[in-house]
Amino acid sequence: MSEVYKALAHPTRRAILRMLREHEMSAGDIAAQFDLSKPTLTGHFNTLRDAGLVEVQRQGTTLIYRLNASVLEEALLDLMEGFGFLATRPSPTQKAKA
Repeated sequence: MSEVYKALAHPTRRAILRMLREHEMSAGDIAAQFDLSKPTLTGHFNTLRDAGLVEVQRQGTTLIYRLNASVLEEALLDLMEGFGFLATRPSPTQKAKA
């Protein structure tokens, strides 16, 4: 989970996630929104991918990024729970009984 929090710590990566919340995008379309070098953006993309926050699909020479909302949701729930904003979440077996 620490990789997820590290990935969320940078404003550029949070901006990328906000963009991907709307729809999947190519690396080029995302890069066009930032005044950053290609190596810098590649590092941000890799950090997001390594944390599981985005999924990447290759279409020919194009990389398509999409948000992995379940990982983001899990990290946010864990954080809120850790600070006492939520009651303890039910386990998967408790969810099945509901």
